[in-house]
Amino acid sequence: MASMSDERKVVVDGIGKRFEGRQTVQALEAVSFGVDDGEFVCIVGPSGCGKTTLFRIIAGLETATSGEVRLAGKPVQGPGTDRGMVFQEYGLFPWRTVSGNVAFGLEQQGLSEHEREERVAEMLELVGLGEFADAYPKELSGGMKQRVGIARALAVDPETLLMDEPFGSVDAQTRGMLHEELLSVWNETGKTVLFVTHDVNEAVTLADRIVVMAPSPGRVQEIVDVELERPRERTDEAFAEGVEYVRRLISD
Repeated sequence: MASMSDERKVVVDGIGKRFEGRQTVQALEAVSFGVDDGEFVCIVGPSGCGKTTLFRIIAGLETATSGEVRLAGKPVQGPGTDRGMVFQEYGLFPWRTVSGNVAFGLEQQGLSEHEREERVAEMLELVGLGEFADAYPKELSGGMKQRVGIARALAVDPETLLMDEPFGSVDAQTRGMLHEELLSVWNETGKTVLFVTHDVNEAVTLADRIVVMAPSPGRVQEIVDVELERPRERTDEAFAEGVEYVRRLISD
């Protein structure tokens, strides 16, 4: 188990979540792990293990029943610009251009028009969409929309990038391209990334470490180090062994 030292960029410390209603549901129980500055960590597990609930607590969109999340030593008490968020649903404003969507968070921060234009141009070049600045979401493919979402999340210069199954709705070929682009962006920016996925191949492709969760209630079963050099080839024997190991943990 990872140390809970606040020297880590993200600390998930004893998180529990209980939903009260006709029937009380303990969604998460004593979930703890840490993420280092600049690390890429994936969270995987079977349906119902609380991956998305945990993500929403880290994002500040949901309140934990017990425990605490800390970013750079500070307790998470709600959404903040220290976290950039990318979801499976693209969430783009259809009435705004690509540039307008990426600029949205910068407008909330009160940057001048010149500063916004420079930052938006920088982010669009980073994700390979510089030529599509004036396009509208309806003119983009699913993969391009998700790249706009990544650019928008990064534009406000968050300390941590939180991604909840961001490539779940695109085809396999597009997903592979997005993996390459995301890793390129991660290498270039040095951001800390927390990435939720149900796809074990995706997790082994991307992660430095994989947090494997178990259900009923959601808890950490094991944290797996992925000690494979990048770029990673799915045809490699070591890659296949890593995938099989994580799948066994999930099925167990």
